[in-house]
Amino acid sequence: MNSSSIQFSKPFMTISEQLEQLKSRGMQFQDEKKASHYLENLNYYRLSAYWLPFESDHKTHTFREGTTFERVLELYVFDRELRLLMLDAIERIEVSVRSRFAYELSQKYGSHAHLDATLFGSAYRYSQTLVKLTQEIGRSKEPFIKHFKEKYSEELPPLWASVELMTLGQVSNWFSIIKHRQDRQLIAKYYGLDEKVLASFLHHLTIIRNICAHHSVLWNKKLTLEFVIPKSMQEQFNTSEKRKLFNTFVMIEYLMDKISGDNSWRERLESLIEKHDIDKATLGNGETL
Repeated sequence: MNSSSIQFSKPFMTISEQLEQLKSRGMQFQDEKKASHYLENLNYYRLSAYWLPFESDHKTHTFREGTTFERVLELYVFDRELRLLMLDAIERIEVSVRSRFAYELSQKYGSHAHLDATLFGSAYRYSQTLVKLTQEIGRSKEPFIKHFKEKYSEELPPLWASVELMTLGQVSNWFSIIKHRQDRQLIAKYYGLDEKVLASFLHHLTIIRNICAHHSVLWNKKLTLEFVIPKSMQEQFNTSEKRKLFNTFVMIEYLMDKISGDNSWRERLESLIEKHDIDKATLGNGETL
């Protein structure tokens, strides 16, 4: 325990007390009964992440004039819908990369390329990555896994089947430990990217996916990890705000266009931002997406 730490002493507050505290700090309510309902179901502490930007003094937690509970709630709803939109795109990217990973390595090295340790770099990382995949397959109830176990003697299904049990994080790890650059390039070439850029993209999207899957705040988050921006695409990204979501949007739009040129992901994103009247500067771009 930190010797300078203090004992937590904040008291429990009922929903009514939570409302009164927010009002005493300057928050306005159009419908207190409705606000009570949301506080009961969304948690005061969870919503506090969305009213933090409205505080005029972070020490006293007082709000700027005109701050309403309804606007805070709208930001919460926007963030939830944004996470779902992001997950939708990331799922499609994940499925595509899994497919390319399996196709290229299987074509070149055979059905069980993932069991050939000589094709991968760090022995430790390869071992850990293989163990995780083996565990995923071992606890899987998928019919195709059951069929494989009953019919074949190999330790794991062929790569094109095994990838279906890989998480995005695992796909990212598998890609990054491929030993030969030319093999990584075979996969990255499909997306018009250098292998180092694709590895960076996948790592970043894994973090974004985990934020979304755990229902964490996303919309105004300053991301801790910067990804590699291709030199040929510098003008499309905001290089002065590398840790804001705008750059993630640009990356996802690029990959979605490679995977499905007729997708409407960008339009759905722009519609969502407009619907909730979101300041684009908080996303990392002050003008257009």
